[in-house]
Amino acid sequence: MRLIPVALAALIGFSYISVPTAAVAAEDPLIASICDYVKANDKNRLRKKLKESRVKLRQIYSSISCDGASLLRAAYSVNADDAGEFVAKRLSVNELSVAEADGVTIFAWAEANGHGASPITAAVKERLGAAAGGEEE
Repeated sequence: MRLIPVALAALIGFSYISVPTAAVAAEDPLIASICDYVKANDKNRLRKKLKESRVKLRQIYSSISCDGASLLRAAYSVNADDAGEFVAKRLSVNELSVAEADGVTIFAWAEANGHGASPITAAVKERLGAAAGGEEE
């Protein structure tokens, strides 16, 4: 008789254990495609994939990890300016302002790592500046 309550408690306990988000993101074909298109600097295929999947980039950006880096950092690492600008223009000001896994915002990271003159950084700065100027997102 005591086996049933113990088994039930164990079942409930194990149901709260979740798979880490990074592991799920790495196995998701949509996330893999998005990362591949950004690394290939293929803005058109990236846009098409998002539209076909009926997904807004700002809804999934925080769950995307491309080789351990955010989508924008992945774009910076391979000089994917077109795709990086597209991503930056699709994100909310809040998403661009939030600190990433290492505690640094994307703008501060870009400036600190020699990407200050990048078109991606210009798009991020423009997006952040528009919010500071009182314009709507």
